[in-house]
Amino acid sequence: MPATRVFVADAGSTDATIEVALSFADRLLMSIIPGGLPSIGRNAGARRATSRYVLFVDADIELPDRTMLRRAMEKMNRKELHCLTTDIRCKGGRLMDDLLFRGNNAVQHFASFTKPFATGMFMLFDREKFNELGGFDESVQYAEDYHLSKQVSPLRFGIVKGHILTSNRRFKAMGHGKIAKMFLTTAFHTFDRQYFLKDHGYWKYEV
Repeated sequence: MPATRVFVADAGSTDATIEVALSFADRLLMSIIPGGLPSIGRNAGARRATSRYVLFVDADIELPDRTMLRRAMEKMNRKELHCLTTDIRCKGGRLMDDLLFRGNNAVQHFASFTKPFATGMFMLFDREKFNELGGFDESVQYAEDYHLSKQVSPLRFGIVKGHILTSNRRFKAMGHGKIAKMFLTTAFHTFDRQYFLKDHGYWKYEV
């Protein structure tokens, strides 16, 4: 919608991100803001938002279903949720890419009943609750999305039907084994804040 406000947090990209984003300025209210590590960029955008809900997505995300956002906000409003996410699938990936994302989706659904979590690939937040939680902890160097979303009550967390698409760039850069190991290790350290204060070598693989 033309009235939709979009903030692109750019941390000095060299792949024409700004130019591509501004090419949508005739359809969306586009603003380029300073970025940094994800928590910094996401908070910078959230501080400028005035809407009831704020949606965080990664740069390589596609929404194949045009009803996704409408259905997500309807579910947030109807059930008075604080945070909502959806399933993830890999666009043009290999079988192992797809299997790992399906595994993530299964764990996410199971965990939603006790200790929910969402990824920054698609994280719709009630802005008032987001601010109450203090936003993304900018001292966190790794899995800032997991660290924040796990603070949401399972009674106020939802998963909307459907899926988003992402690339397999991270798998190509790091390998499936390393990604799977980091996922499991992160879950094991859920309640250890000190674990999240280190990047665990994650950002050296940034692509």
